Amino acid sequence: MAFAPRTPFDWHLRTRVLSLGPHTFIMGVLNVTPDSFSDGGLHSTSDAALSRALTLLDEGADILDIGGESTRPNATPITPEEEQFRTLPIIEAILKARPKAILSIDTFHASTAKAAVEAGAEIVNDVSGHSWDPAMSSTCATLECGVILMHTRGRPQDWPKLPPLPPVAVLPVVLTGLRDSLLAARTAGIASDSIILDPGFGFGKIGDENYALHALLPQLHQFGLPVLTGTSRKGFLAKTLAPFHRGQPAPMDARLNATTASNVAAILAGAHIIRVHDVRPAVEAAAVADAILNATGVLASGSNPTFASAPSNTPQ
Repeated sequence: MAFAPRTPFDWHLRTRVLSLGPHTFIMGVLNVTPDSFSDGGLHSTSDAALSRALTLLDEGADILDIGGESTRPNATPITPEEEQFRTLPIIEAILKARPKAILSIDTFHASTAKAAVEAGAEIVNDVSGHSWDPAMSSTCATLECGVILMHTRGRPQDWPKLPPLPPVAVLPVVLTGLRDSLLAARTAGIASDSIILDPGFGFGKIGDENYALHALLPQLHQFGLPVLTGTSRKGFLAKTLAPFHRGQPAPMDARLNATTASNVAAILAGAHIIRVHDVRPAVEAAAVADAILNATGVLASGSNPTFASAPSNTPQ
C-alpha cells in the first residue's frame, strides 16, 4: 500500500497559528462530566481535572479538548449554564498553571463557545458541525477562533433507531453533511484557514460502518482542509475485539491496542490531528506513523536515500 505525503496547512486559531503536516498533533480528551461514555466522573472535580490536564500535557498532548456535556445516547441533557459551570473554571486553572497550553472547548452551544474562548480557549470543537445551534457559525466568526466541524448523523438519542448504511453509502453521507457545515461556516464569515474537518467516527455510524469510513478516509482531502479523527475507545473497536473477550464487547480498559491501530491507520490516511484519551501511547504510535509518511515524502521527491544494511547476524 502506498501512502501519500500529508498536505501541510497553517491552522489559524484565536491568537496563534499551528503548522499542521510535518508531524501529527495529539489532542488529549479532558471530560469534566459525570457521565461521559469512557471516563465519566473521573475528572469532575476541579483538582482531579487539573491534575489530569497537566498529566496529559506532560505526556505530550499538543491540545486539550475540554468537554462539559456527554454526547452518549443515554446522557442527561444539561443547560449551557451548567456546561459553563463545569468547564470555565478548569480552562482558567489550566491556563494559570500552563499559560501556553492550547485549549479547545468541546461544545455545541454557542453561548458556551463564546464564554470559553473569552476565558482563553483557542478552538471550538462542535460535534454537530454547527447544526444544533444556529448561532454557532456566526459566534465563531466573531470570535475568530479555530473551528472543528464534525459530522454527525442525527442526534445521540436517534442513533439506536437509525437504519443501517451499506458500506458504499457511508462516505457520501459524511461528505454531504460536511459540505453543508462548511457552507454554513463560510457564509457566516469563518475563514477557511481556521477550519478543520472531523468525519465523526461513531456519531451515527454504527458498527462496521466506521470501518468503511476508515477505509475511505483519504477522500476527505477533496475539501482541501486539514482532517482530525477521534476513534479513541469507540464502541466499534470494542465490538471487533469481542472474540477475545468471550463474545462481549471489550471493556474500556481493554481498547488501547485497537485504538492505537486505528490511530496509525488514520495518520497514514492523512489525518493531521488525532483525538485520544491515552496520550503517551498515541504520541509514540504517531512518531512511527510520521516516520513512515516522512519516508514516503523522501521517496516521492525522487532523491536516492540509502538505508543501513542489517548486521550479518541479524535475522532477515
